[in-house]
Amino acid sequence: MRNWPGRALALAMAGFLLGLGALPAAQARDKVFRIAFQKGGGNLIFLKERGILEQKLAPLGWTVSWNEFQAGPQLLESLNIGAADFGPVGEAPPIFAQAAGATIVYAGYEPASPRNEAIIVPKDSPIKTIADLRKKRVALNKGSNVNYFLVRALEANGLTYQDIEPVYLAPADARAAFERGAVDAWVIWDPYYAAAETGLGARSIADATGLAANVSFYIASRPIAEANPKVLETVLTAIDEIDGWIKDNRKQYAAELSPKIGLPADIIERSVNRAELGAGRVDAAVLSEQQKIADVFTRLKLIPKAINVLDAEWKTE
Repeated sequence: MRNWPGRALALAMAGFLLGLGALPAAQARDKVFRIAFQKGGGNLIFLKERGILEQKLAPLGWTVSWNEFQAGPQLLESLNIGAADFGPVGEAPPIFAQAAGATIVYAGYEPASPRNEAIIVPKDSPIKTIADLRKKRVALNKGSNVNYFLVRALEANGLTYQDIEPVYLAPADARAAFERGAVDAWVIWDPYYAAAETGLGARSIADATGLAANVSFYIASRPIAEANPKVLETVLTAIDEIDGWIKDNRKQYAAELSPKIGLPADIIERSVNRAELGAGRVDAAVLSEQQKIADVFTRLKLIPKAINVLDAEWKTE
């Protein structure tokens, strides 16, 4: 799990949140659990294709609907306009959303997978190290997980965010810019990362190991989480179960997922081999690490105000 400008985001999100007031009543009426997912979220795609969640939620009187998004910020936007109830994102998007007043909770998470995101350059680029990024154009999805990774990578190598020229692009646009040489480097996550390695011969100058944990979160709208905890717990259990199957069957997973998302199996296998799997409930230690990221974004004025991540904790009796 993974762009919104800080102040602009706050203004935009304020409008989105106006529609949330009627959400609990609507949910109680139609009992449709609306899942937003990302292209790289193969575990959710497997649940969708196999109808597993539909089977597990039917005894509770719920059906399921699905909608795909390119990245975490856009996915969270759908939660905040009341168009979705649940979805996976990276570490940064929920911080930006919370700073803008989003009514969300951290429902669950996947283990840290720092090798699933990297700073990449074209194969013939003279850039060899992060220090070489000074005064270079670096593409990234602002407000996504790689935003924090880039900040940490720069600071660990004696640079600041002001030493580069960030170019804020969603993954598809960033790939196009990267391919035609309009940017010097691209900070990206799997499967886009693996696709650039395989299809473009892109070269990684650093992954997030030792810099950013790259934890994927499952975020839910607070109204749905508080009113229907059993539904949310059932969904998280199903995700953990499919994660266990994927962990033991990575090659088969890649082969089966390939035609579903239009990516070659070798790209998917490369991505999943870098990943840690196993969904669980968010605990205090995980939220403590999230607070560190939020504090960095506050210091850099990437979010409009300081936040307390614990305010978005999902509490059940």
